[in-house]
Amino acid sequence: MFDFAWSEIAIIGVVALVAIGPKDMPVALRAVAGMVKKARKMASEFQTHVDEMVREADLGGLKSQIDDIKNFDIKGELEKAVDGDGTIRDAFANDPFQTAFGTTGGGSGSAPAVDAKWEPPPKGPPAFIPPQIAAPPQPPPFIPPDAVRH
Repeated sequence: MFDFAWSEIAIIGVVALVAIGPKDMPVALRAVAGMVKKARKMASEFQTHVDEMVREADLGGLKSQIDDIKNFDIKGELEKAVDGDGTIRDAFANDPFQTAFGTTGGGSGSAPAVDAKWEPPPKGPPAFIPPQIAAPPQPPPFIPPDAVRH
């Protein structure tokens, strides 16, 4: 911070020796050394407090960002983005053999037993339309991002 050459320090020492005198010089040097120690201690303490305040300020924002990342539910966000109304999840949840043949296939992955008296459904509209089929058409499960932007 202060740039003193050896020659400048020697001049200051000679002037102090002449002004103070050789008898009181050690007492004056101890007093100056004590003041320098106090100044350095105060500067160090101030720097420590400033560093601590900066660290606390940064850690508060960083902690909230880490909490947001930890609590992020990627599975839920992907489900909402891809299958917002749940139609895909419902399609995989239902057993296709149950709805097609009225029974589940028994055994380890074997095809269901087909009744020999099975007949194709009659042509024309059915007498009763189940609510799952008669529901109004749903919007597509995926809407392109360009269509959503305002």
